[in-house]
Amino acid sequence: MTNESAQSIVLGDVEVIRIVEWQGPFAPARTLVPDAGAEVWKGNEEWLAPDHWAPDEDSAVMALQSWVLRSGGRTVLVDTGVGAGRERPGSPHFHHRTDDLPGRLERAGIRPEDVDVVVNTHLHADHVGWNTRDAGGAWVPTFPNARYLVPAADDFHFGPDNGYGGGLHADDRLVHEDSVAPVHRAGLVDLWDGAHRIDDHLVLESAPGHTPGSAVLRLASGTDRAVFVGDLLHSPVQILDPGRASCFCLDPRGASATRRRVLERAADTRELVVPAHFGGSGAAEVRRQGTGFAVAGWATYPGE
Repeated sequence: MTNESAQSIVLGDVEVIRIVEWQGPFAPARTLVPDAGAEVWKGNEEWLAPDHWAPDEDSAVMALQSWVLRSGGRTVLVDTGVGAGRERPGSPHFHHRTDDLPGRLERAGIRPEDVDVVVNTHLHADHVGWNTRDAGGAWVPTFPNARYLVPAADDFHFGPDNGYGGGLHADDRLVHEDSVAPVHRAGLVDLWDGAHRIDDHLVLESAPGHTPGSAVLRLASGTDRAVFVGDLLHSPVQILDPGRASCFCLDPRGASATRRRVLERAADTRELVVPAHFGGSGAAEVRRQGTGFAVAGWATYPGE
């Protein structure tokens, strides 16, 4: 399923715009989250289906989406999807896609040259693809006026030196070569580690586990709070028990510890949790429940 319309909400002084490229069944539910058994999905079918689980095919429903934040007079793009025309032989969902994120952004009133900051929460293929575009056979930055904020630990890991060693899939080298290295060559990359403040409302924080440099982006404006968690969460069943890692986590134990820490803060401070790939409304409010958490509500957009 695709979604041409952009959805937006305002949190304090920050406008948040959701850009969905596609949404639908993605992978077998118990392949995506191996520690969530059939009883977990079936026992929560009433609210997981149809936005997060397709029971008839036992598939997790996910979205490929980006988020645009208009903050402090600047336009910040969070994650850039898969890209188009990419060689991803090890990832059938991402191989030679024909999506058009720049077109979707323009229809939402955002031209590539309007983007001031690009945030890559981590350097997996579906978060960096539209960092670049094909210009006559050469990959060039899609957003020529932007600074690209890249976690240093991920650049170290996925870059040509593979600094951490191991943990690479067949496509990872291709991803760095066509979606990250060209932005480096253009001099548009700012590497960061630990924490990085974008403006008065937005702060990046390291959240390792899914990848060595995985990050969350915190929004605080007025009394409103949100945390863009990237791939710390692929499915709401991980909210119920943050010990459940996805099959894509390079360090499952580390990812679980980070996920619990982030959810604890979100529940205690009423941060809206905004994962990279949730279907439905794409964002949730959480509360503590026993040793885990529960979904207290879903984001709503004006006019819905």
